Amino acid sequence: MNKVNFVERADIGLGDAPLQKNLSIFRNFSPLARAKTLARMDNVEQLRAWTKDRKNFSLDNLADLLEQFESEVTKIGGQVHWAEATGDLNQIVIDICQQQQAKKIVKGKSMVSEEAQLTHALIDAGFDTLETDLGEYIIQLAEEPPSHIIGPAIHKTFEQVVELFERHHPLGERDLPDAKAVMFEARQLLREKFLEADIGITGANYLIAESGTVGLVTNEGNGDLCSSLPKTHIVVTSIDKIVPDFDTAMAVQRLLVPSATAQDITCYTSFYTGPKRTDDADGPENFHVVLLDNKRSDILQSKYKDILRCIRCSACLNHCPIYTRTGGHAYGDVYPGPMGSVWTPLLNGLENNHDLPNACTTCNRCAEVCPMEIPLPDMLRDLRRDEQQAGLQPKRWTLGMKISMWLFRRPTLFRWTTKLTARFLKHRAMNTNAVKHLPVNNGWMEVRDFPAPEGDTFFERLKKQRK
Repeated sequence: MNKVNFVERADIGLGDAPLQKNLSIFRNFSPLARAKTLARMDNVEQLRAWTKDRKNFSLDNLADLLEQFESEVTKIGGQVHWAEATGDLNQIVIDICQQQQAKKIVKGKSMVSEEAQLTHALIDAGFDTLETDLGEYIIQLAEEPPSHIIGPAIHKTFEQVVELFERHHPLGERDLPDAKAVMFEARQLLREKFLEADIGITGANYLIAESGTVGLVTNEGNGDLCSSLPKTHIVVTSIDKIVPDFDTAMAVQRLLVPSATAQDITCYTSFYTGPKRTDDADGPENFHVVLLDNKRSDILQSKYKDILRCIRCSACLNHCPIYTRTGGHAYGDVYPGPMGSVWTPLLNGLENNHDLPNACTTCNRCAEVCPMEIPLPDMLRDLRRDEQQAGLQPKRWTLGMKISMWLFRRPTLFRWTTKLTARFLKHRAMNTNAVKHLPVNNGWMEVRDFPAPEGDTFFERLKKQRK
């Protein structure tokens, strides 16, 4: 994993005109749509509190629930595999595919498979592997990582998608005038791939311990085609998706869908409980669940345990003033936005990703909208503290904080310093309302103006008001 330079990646995103156009539409539409959907629901806050408690119960009893899930899956003819790291997950899936003498694989959307870079591993192992979620299919053609955990191709314009289809689909001259035509072409191509596939791979939104059931929500139906048409169905997911019972699973879904897609319910809600039975008309002959740890057990024992309640709804991304202006690729890894700024340092090491906790204005919007009440701003501040204690912050930051703290401890000097600074900035602004240039922080002021103070400080105004 290369060190993430968030500032450089953010600069690229901010200078990408098509991306900025897409993000502008997205950041204005998504929060309003979510709020409208939640307004139709009764007792949302009570549901959040109850579901949070149930997820905490699941985490406190993680080992027992996972063992119960494995026992139930085994009873109904499935197999559960345990992967400590992403490389283990990839090797387990490759071994299953080789045992089945598979050649063609279709995949549904799975952030855990993105975390493990499973598609690349399967292709390198010689398997014809195709993403079937339309957004994932588009970025596979473009050879790019996802930029959003729900809408992975949100950064692509319609014209860019058409160009990709014309370049990769050998269908000759044709007209793709609108989204409907593009979707019809994708549907025709992907239907053939579903019918030819030997292996189908999906993710999971929750794992129900009491019955060994895997729950999946989608809007395209490709999850059902991946799971039911091929002879072998492989579920790749992580240990933190476990819940004890259907009641908890339905509560998670009730909160997940409005926050993810602003719908009351997704088009498809699917439950997979083992392989095909004797009396079943269709379904897979083989059913495997691969459970990834990848440091989650360590996180469970740490002060960052609350992040394991994350249900990947993307509400924090959609409301974040940083994400909705820089885009997901600025974060340099699978999980972007506020949740990614916590997840990525924990999974890949703070030394490699210490820029990310600083990609936050501490506006607290992510905590307000998180359906699982995860204190993301608190965790980002804790990661910043860890960064400082590990000596990973740039020296200029450390020096600046030391000077600030020295000044804050001397109230009289602090007041005189702020008074002189206010006078200087007012003079610098001349007769305008903004300071456009300063001897320091030139990089900061290349892209913004500094609002000019009115000449006096808060303490001076307070003193005058009291008189």
